Amino acid sequence: MADRTTNISMPFILPSQAQKHVTHNEALLALDAIVHLAVEAELTAPPAAPAEGARFIVAADAGGDWAGYDGHIAARQDGAWSFFRPKQGWLAWFTPEQKLKIFDGSVWSTVDTGNATPDMLGINTSADSYNRLAVASEASLFTHVGHGHQAKINKSALTDTATLLFQSNWTGHAEIGLAGDNDFSIKVSNGADWHTALKIDQSGVINLPQRPAGRAYRNDGAVNQTDTIDSGFTGLDQVQGGVVLGSQIGSIGQALKVPAAGLYLISLLVTATSSSGHVTSLMINGSNLMFGLWAPAAAPLGLSHTQVAFLAAGDELSLRHTGTAQIYFAPTLTQLTVAML
Repeated sequence: MADRTTNISMPFILPSQAQKHVTHNEALLALDAIVHLAVEAELTAPPAAPAEGARFIVAADAGGDWAGYDGHIAARQDGAWSFFRPKQGWLAWFTPEQKLKIFDGSVWSTVDTGNATPDMLGINTSADSYNRLAVASEASLFTHVGHGHQAKINKSALTDTATLLFQSNWTGHAEIGLAGDNDFSIKVSNGADWHTALKIDQSGVINLPQRPAGRAYRNDGAVNQTDTIDSGFTGLDQVQGGVVLGSQIGSIGQALKVPAAGLYLISLLVTATSSSGHVTSLMINGSNLMFGLWAPAAAPLGLSHTQVAFLAAGDELSLRHTGTAQIYFAPTLTQLTVAML
């Protein structure tokens, strides 16, 4: 028969043993040290003035009275140190951290105690100090308990962020929420560059900063247009969303080029100071007629037309003049305005 128990190494009282009380007291001291174990600290050397009954984890490379007892539990008993080697499955309360830990045979690891305010939580994945709540799942469900349900994202200061970020293979491609201010925005990205597609300020005003729009014009003043000649534009203003001046139209300006396919509101204004009868046509890609403005022989004369039309990405708009007239080319007098709907 062994003289000690298997799990916590308490001494047996042997039949022929004298001073049986010594063995009994040794067993009681062992129980007092390791039952309901609460650890004061993990140290490499004994503290200067340990309290009676205090227990410590002996850290690696310990010195002094603890030399050679790395990984043991050191208990202060009767003014001296007693040492106990923990076994797999032992539990201890680590007082400084206020955490319950379990020994796996080599290290102490925190046990999830069901605390209502854990430092972090990982469900089917690992949480970290930045992503304190992490979930790996096909879906997440937040449901009511009889009435409505709200999900709240709160930020600290105006310039902070409170958003939902949508990623593909860990690269951000869309973000919605309060991004650096208190206006609601929707942003999109190609994986490198970000663009604000929609912004709603705190009064409810909606801004679409990437919606293609712009006004094209020439600044040439009064020009005598001869029969059957094409012309473009030399300037752009009120422009956003990638609207640019594209191909050269003969020697008279460039076509207005749209960046994306969709329905556009298109408005053409032409001002003639004199005319013997002429037509100004809006052309798509130099060959397809969208509409024409017909003017009789008269002066002065302002003509305009507005319509909705579909344009493909990269389509270019220019003017074709038929008949003779003196047209005044200037912003607000002769101009082409486009805006994607």
